[in-house]
Amino acid sequence: MARLSNELQRYFFEEERPSNVTLAEILLLAKERIFGFLLVILSLPSALPIPAPGYSVPFGVLIFLLAVQLIIGAKTPWLPQKMMNHPIKLATVQGFLKGGLPWLRRIEAIARPRLSYICTTLPGRVTIGSAIALMAISMMIPIPGTNTLPAMGIFVTGFGLLEDDGAISLGGLVLCLMGAILTTSILFALVWGGSSILDLIKTWLGR
Repeated sequence: MARLSNELQRYFFEEERPSNVTLAEILLLAKERIFGFLLVILSLPSALPIPAPGYSVPFGVLIFLLAVQLIIGAKTPWLPQKMMNHPIKLATVQGFLKGGLPWLRRIEAIARPRLSYICTTLPGRVTIGSAIALMAISMMIPIPGTNTLPAMGIFVTGFGLLEDDGAISLGGLVLCLMGAILTTSILFALVWGGSSILDLIKTWLGR
């Protein structure tokens, strides 16, 4: 099976495309890897070191829908037709991929099927879906700092799902946990003021 990075490179950079593409067209690349593929593609814009504004909320909604379907054991994902057919500028997609493909290739270099039960069994997919659902909610919060790390957790977890690599998915779940701590810390500071949870932990450790 061709690597995702190679397929994306070919589809978006080496073949002629119209000025707009749709998510439905992109899904033609996914084949049976569709859940992991969608999670990787939808989290990529927000997971980049310089995230793209305006995509965290709509893509977060789609990721949340996918996570719920993982939790209930769906084999084939469903997404609203309007969102599937919404046009996206080709130049915008290419811009995301220029920043994201090097990271994707780094993960592909170490990916292989291992601990596959984490990605293929119902308990494993429920755990992954629950973590991704929480990170999708964090992505939808319109506050700086609550998007990038959760999106990175989704990206890595989704890539493990894509490759049936449970070890990578576990690494992604660790990033999801870190994202949850960071988001909780930011919300804690905003609601109660003063120090965030992370600041309080640093103070406690320093004593």
